[in-house]
Amino acid sequence: MAVTLGEVVAALEARYDPALAEDWDAVGLVCGDPAEPVARVLLAVDPVATVVDEVLDTGAQLLVTHHPLLLTPVHGVPADDPKGHLVHRLVRAGAGLFVAHTNADRAAEHGVNGALAAALGLRDAVPLQPHPADPRAGLGRVGRLPEPTTLRGFADLVAAALPVTVGGVRAAGDPGRRVRTVAVCGGSGGSLVPAAAAAGADVLLTSDLRHHPASEALESSSPALCDVAHFASEWPWLPVAAELLRRDLGGRVEVTVSRRRTDPWTWLAGAGRSGSAGG
Repeated sequence: MAVTLGEVVAALEARYDPALAEDWDAVGLVCGDPAEPVARVLLAVDPVATVVDEVLDTGAQLLVTHHPLLLTPVHGVPADDPKGHLVHRLVRAGAGLFVAHTNADRAAEHGVNGALAAALGLRDAVPLQPHPADPRAGLGRVGRLPEPTTLRGFADLVAAALPVTVGGVRAAGDPGRRVRTVAVCGGSGGSLVPAAAAAGADVLLTSDLRHHPASEALESSSPALCDVAHFASEWPWLPVAAELLRRDLGGRVEVTVSRRRTDPWTWLAGAGRSGSAGG
C-alpha cells in the first residue's frame, strides 16, 4: 500500500515535535495534499531554486528542508514573486514542502544539534540550553572529545567533519589552547556563549558570530570560538533525518539527501593576507 503525504508528515512530526518550535517560527507542511501518495522524499537545508530543480529532476513528491521558505507572514504566493515561484513549481510538479526548523534544533534525539555533536565525535553530549518542558531537549549540545586536543587540532577536526565551504573554519583564541569539553550549536548560536562558559566548555562551535560579541568573549574567561558556515553546521542532520524517516516508514519510501551546496557564499578573496588593517 502506498504511503501518503499525511503519513510522512506524521512520522516527521513524531521525531520533530512542532511544540518545540519557537513562537516566531514557521514549521510543518507548507504545500501538498496529505492524501496524495509519496514514493520519494528529498532532504535539504534550504528551499532554494537549485534544490527545487533537484526535486523535479528526481521526481520526488516531497521536499523536507530545515530552513523555512515563508518565515515572515505573507498574504499571497504569486508566481512572479521569487518564493511564490518556488511554491508554484512544486505544486505543478505534484511535490509538497515540509519544514522542520527550531523544532529540529531542539529535538531530544537525532536533531540538528545532536547530529552536529555526533559528527564531531562528542561523548555524553547533553543540551546546552535545556528546554523547560523536557530537559533532554533544547538548544545546542555540550560534550567531551574522546581525547584532548588543541584549538588548532579541533579546528582541523571540524574542517574534516563538515561540508567544505569557501569560508572554511574560523577560530578565535590561542591555537595551542587545550580543548576537551566542546559546546556546539548549529546555525546562529552566538547567544549561547554565556551558556557554553557556564558549562565549562573550552570552545564553542557555531555560525554567524558577530565581531563585537566575539571580541568581548575573548576579553573575558569565555571559551574559544569556532565559526563555520551556517549551512555546514546544519548539514549533518540531513543524513540522520533521512535514515530515521526511511526506517520509520518501514523502507516503503525512498529518502535521499540533496548534495547541492546551498551556502550563499561562493568565493573568497584575500584569505590569510598579512599586513596592517589599512594595507
